[in-house]
Amino acid sequence: MIKIYSPASIGNVGVGFDVLGVAIKPIKNTLLGDVITITKSKEFNLINQGKFEHQLPLDIKNNIVWHCWLKFCKKIKKNIPVSIKLEKNMPIGSGLGSSACSIVSTLVALNTFCSEPIKKIELLKMMGQLEGKLSGGVHYDNVSPCYLGGLQLILQGKKIISQQLPYFKNWYWIIAWPGINISTSEARSILPMQYQRETCIQHSRNLAIFIHALYTNQQKLAAQSMQDIIAEPYRIKLLPNFLSIKNKIIKIGAMACGISGSGPSLFSISDNLEIAEDISNYLSKNYLKNQNGFVHICQLDLKGTRKIG
Repeated sequence: MIKIYSPASIGNVGVGFDVLGVAIKPIKNTLLGDVITITKSKEFNLINQGKFEHQLPLDIKNNIVWHCWLKFCKKIKKNIPVSIKLEKNMPIGSGLGSSACSIVSTLVALNTFCSEPIKKIELLKMMGQLEGKLSGGVHYDNVSPCYLGGLQLILQGKKIISQQLPYFKNWYWIIAWPGINISTSEARSILPMQYQRETCIQHSRNLAIFIHALYTNQQKLAAQSMQDIIAEPYRIKLLPNFLSIKNKIIKIGAMACGISGSGPSLFSISDNLEIAEDISNYLSKNYLKNQNGFVHICQLDLKGTRKIG
């Protein structure tokens, strides 16, 4: 039996649209991610469990786990009869890398079960392709940190997909999912096809400043540069009261705040645990729309996908 856990992630990280992603873990050691368990079987079987099982499609061939198994079998040119149990602990369409959790944990579990016939780089490419089936384009800002852990810069080269960046150990990442869902493809479709030159220049400047600040250990400079001028101005219409919530969080003491991935989750950053708790309490009272929503104070998950149990 193989049991694999994959953590939640924040795509874009505000300043890095499609080129930055970070894996996160709650400081209270809660598992925030999906778990895949694989056992031997006479034929393929998929069992869905977990808090968000009800969000999964009833038709097995519409489940991304089935597509992962099919792609893996085609890659190794062999049909693998296994029973797969998906513990769906991540809400779909949350902006926290839910699909990446399922994709990465499934492929890693299958590869481990079969004594790792596929190398890491090829496995990561498969993850990006499967993610593209759901969002409309290959991208790695969720699957890469989910798989490898930490803060990842997406290079998307033939031999190197991503590399880990330095990070600030004392940063707390407060994430809040309001309990509603937004499809990634919908959130991408509302973005403009063209941008003004000044916007492109400023976006490049912000991203360069952020990465420079990471390598030179300038926390305030890094936080100040975390401005999303590519997606946030257009996606706020999908997020209830986002701007007023963001302004309040900044007043409480957040160093930065932005949309996690394509939303509706948001993330904020603080280097002070007391302030992080104040932000968490405010979001719990003002951003959550129903009992399904949640808020977690997190730090970076440096391990990424791993065996558990």
